Amino acid sequence: MAVNVYLGLVHYPIYNKNNDIIATAITNFDVHDISRTARTYSLKRYYIIHPLDSQANLVREMIGYWREGFGGEYNPDRKEALSILDIAPDIASVVASITAEEGIAPIIVTTDARKYANTVSYQCLRNLLETGNRPCLVLFGTGYGMEQELMAGFDFILEPIYGPGDYNHLPVRSAVAIILDRLLGEKWWN
Repeated sequence: MAVNVYLGLVHYPIYNKNNDIIATAITNFDVHDISRTARTYSLKRYYIIHPLDSQANLVREMIGYWREGFGGEYNPDRKEALSILDIAPDIASVVASITAEEGIAPIIVTTDARKYANTVSYQCLRNLLETGNRPCLVLFGTGYGMEQELMAGFDFILEPIYGPGDYNHLPVRSAVAIILDRLLGEKWWN
């Protein structure tokens, strides 16, 4: 991989099932499972993006237990996975942090279960990651997806993940694993 890849899990602005804009709650799975997946695929950093201090403090408490508390001694693998996790109040803060660290703004890519004008294939983005010179921030929405105006401002949107049937509503942690494998996993097809 030629460029550093970052992941962000967006909790606001998110649609609920009634198409209202909300902030979704952070789950234990957001913290642990996605950190483990991000670390497995050698991501530079994983950001949980949430505007509410109460939710951010909950994550900080969990992280503290696994990084500095008994949890880190008991399970060093979990401690390592959480070493790349950070919390940010919004996407702009994440982009600013990556830009400061890398010296160049990242390409921003997101995911959705629908197609858009700027939808790209996994192979296209994989090629860009292998040959490009800008870091890449891959964003995942929670709930029923990110607000449409926000989506319109991203560089690319990855094509949907399709199963063999017509049902299409994966849990975000499953989508993260599938997409990271498509973008960064071994080239099993060679």
